[in-house]
Amino acid sequence: MRYPFTEIESRWQEYWENNNVNKTDFSDTAEKLYTLVMFIYPSGAKLHCGHWYNYGPTDSWARYKKLRGYNVFEPMGYDAFGLPAENYAIKTGVHPQDSTMTNIADIRTQLKRIGCMYDWDAELMTCVPEYYKWNQWLFLQLYKKSLAYRKNAPVNWCPSCQTVLANEQVQPDGTCERCGTTVIQKNLTQWFFKITDYAEELLSGLETINWPEKTKLMQRNWIGKSQGAEIYFNVEGSDEKITVFTTRPDTIYGVTYVVLAPEHPLVEKIASPENHEAIRIYREAAAKLNEIDRTSTVREKTGVPIGAMAVNPVNGEKIPVWIADYALLSYGTGCVMAVPGHDERDFEFAKKFNLPIRKVILQKGTEESDELTAAYTETGVMVNSAEFNGTSSDEFKTQSIYHLEKLNAGKKRTTYRLRDWLISRQRYWGTPIPVVHCPVCGEVPVPEDQLPVELPYDIEFKPTGESPLASHHGYINTKCPKCGTDAKRDPDTMDTFVDSSWYYFRYLDPKIANKAFNTELGNKWTPVDMYVGGAEHATMHLLYARFIHKFLRDLGMAGSDEPFQTLRHQGTITNNGAKMSKSKGNVVNPDEFIVKYGSDVFRLYLMFMGPYDMGGDWSDKGITGTDRFMQRSFDMVSEHADSVRAVSAPAKFDIAQLQGAEKNIYRKLNQTLKKYEVELEHFRFNTAIAALMELLNEIKESLGGVSPELRKYTLERYIQMFAPLAPHFGEEAWAMVGNDISLFQKPVWSQVDESALAEDTILYAVQVNGKLRATIPFAVEAGEDEVKSVSKADERVAKFIAGKEIVKEIFVKGKILNIVVR
Repeated sequence: MRYPFTEIESRWQEYWENNNVNKTDFSDTAEKLYTLVMFIYPSGAKLHCGHWYNYGPTDSWARYKKLRGYNVFEPMGYDAFGLPAENYAIKTGVHPQDSTMTNIADIRTQLKRIGCMYDWDAELMTCVPEYYKWNQWLFLQLYKKSLAYRKNAPVNWCPSCQTVLANEQVQPDGTCERCGTTVIQKNLTQWFFKITDYAEELLSGLETINWPEKTKLMQRNWIGKSQGAEIYFNVEGSDEKITVFTTRPDTIYGVTYVVLAPEHPLVEKIASPENHEAIRIYREAAAKLNEIDRTSTVREKTGVPIGAMAVNPVNGEKIPVWIADYALLSYGTGCVMAVPGHDERDFEFAKKFNLPIRKVILQKGTEESDELTAAYTETGVMVNSAEFNGTSSDEFKTQSIYHLEKLNAGKKRTTYRLRDWLISRQRYWGTPIPVVHCPVCGEVPVPEDQLPVELPYDIEFKPTGESPLASHHGYINTKCPKCGTDAKRDPDTMDTFVDSSWYYFRYLDPKIANKAFNTELGNKWTPVDMYVGGAEHATMHLLYARFIHKFLRDLGMAGSDEPFQTLRHQGTITNNGAKMSKSKGNVVNPDEFIVKYGSDVFRLYLMFMGPYDMGGDWSDKGITGTDRFMQRSFDMVSEHADSVRAVSAPAKFDIAQLQGAEKNIYRKLNQTLKKYEVELEHFRFNTAIAALMELLNEIKESLGGVSPELRKYTLERYIQMFAPLAPHFGEEAWAMVGNDISLFQKPVWSQVDESALAEDTILYAVQVNGKLRATIPFAVEAGEDEVKSVSKADERVAKFIAGKEIVKEIFVKGKILNIVVR
């Protein structure tokens, strides 16, 4: 009989829903397990293979843990704000709210067909006022603590999307991560969250979480801790000071010029009038470059002098001040002390503009008079450094800071590469920023009792570079909450990463109305025990969520330091080696294969493709093999179900009392169960499935010849292992062999019989002159003499040693016998 997956899958999905099988009892925290996948953006493309690969295997792991006795909470929701819905509205005229809600309804249906253990009572979506009200509340809490602020700054601007991008949303090649357009720099007044206040804690906290090392390294590099000195250079003929940060204070005597970022406000204050025109032209050119271009190590260096001189604080030397686009206002202080003798970038710049190059660190084996043909960046002995000549450069790193402090010309300082989180977006479909701009009072936060500030529905979608909300008179015009004067609302909306920075708390009680989330449940159920999603979020969502979690902890709303204790990344599913995309026409539509094979087979095949963190290559032929595996498993259960339905099996057998096929089946079953537990625990689904396939091959034909009790014992454990991987089949098979209650309603997991794992016999590889001639089984306790005598008598070996002299016999216990003859 063909496995009737359509009927079985719909029946068990209905059963789970009607009987609240996936509902979590939050009062039971003894073995709580909060399992979460990164929630889905509800696009018009619906569920694709990538979603399935994230959701299906993670659910299999969660189901396995449920059978092991854990109280699993596995919710699902929709990251529903965002640019694609708004761009779709510009293109088609369909309102983002309408298209998003339609997509959510369709995706919810698809998600239920996967057969995951989602607790649908916990479902949430970020685009409704009941949710985004609390984004606004979060903004106000950050504002109260001076962690939300507004400033004019050069920002990343996507000309196509007509909006600002955070640094993390600009790809390494300088293009927009969303549309691929080259990003430009633009000066705008924007809102920022002060994530930099948590830089050190974000760094140290990485040591406490079980995340992939590569992801932790990406965050460490993004945070970019640097230790060095802040040094002050006076400006000749001015009261202004140029402040630089350097990790190489030991090279202070080698400074021959200073560089400012072209947009640095000091430039206007200290530049000579005759240089203003050259500065203006250079600034215009620099403004057209993005940060990637400006900091490129291969791009030719450019710059212009501004007609000012700085004074080196340690020797009083006057050195020229330049502007150059490789200095960034947003990095460090926006000022660089240039040491061309010991910095490759400065060396290149000095060579191009004929600026002095001074050696202050002598390389071992060279002379002070030797000309530098390249910057020397390693350690050595100080030269041309006044009273510090002869000191090792490593020692002088510390001494130089002390010397600068004595001169009141500098101090020790730690900086971070991490920038504050730019959250302003000039778009409609996002959380409105809860601030009013009053001509009398200035910047006024909306009072909490007036939240949410709701998005208007009637809106014009035109990509003008300004938020559509700015032209909606009913929305933008308001009264100042403080003085009642006519005022304007802030026209921008928040980065959608704000929505996902705390959503895992909200799942625990998504309908709570009087606060952002249920803090009692939050303290009991967070951090999330297992979080699964794409590695591409390493320096965006995963970093922002850590920051907001720590902030909520500091408000007394979270009892832990981190949001996600364990993190796993899924790999990528390709098609004939190529990444799936609509333009290539190689996207695999899961719905087609679910109709043909069922969702269990589709899930099994995705997991069997390859290691979960690496992904695999889709093959229409490959899924047929997984389908055969399912059919053979169904056939085995069907064949023996009647014979075991009324039978009771013991918890374990005495293997010493078993013989022949019964012993082999019992041992293989327990060996497989042992291996399966290890593989599933570590998300190695492909090897767990391979172990089940091997078990099926060994037991299927001989199962009918064993006692009904052992047959029942074997089938139940086979089904228990199969159920997390193919839950609909697991439930059906569990019922077929005589169990009245759903396996996931009343979880059962059988213990491995450790005494059954050891083999009675062992295979020896028998070689003659290094060539394998036979593989012979021996009792585990067989000694060297027995192995040798039996092996030599075996006809497969005997014919190669007959009439020859045995020169040597190499015996390795439990493995090999090599007979050397001549």
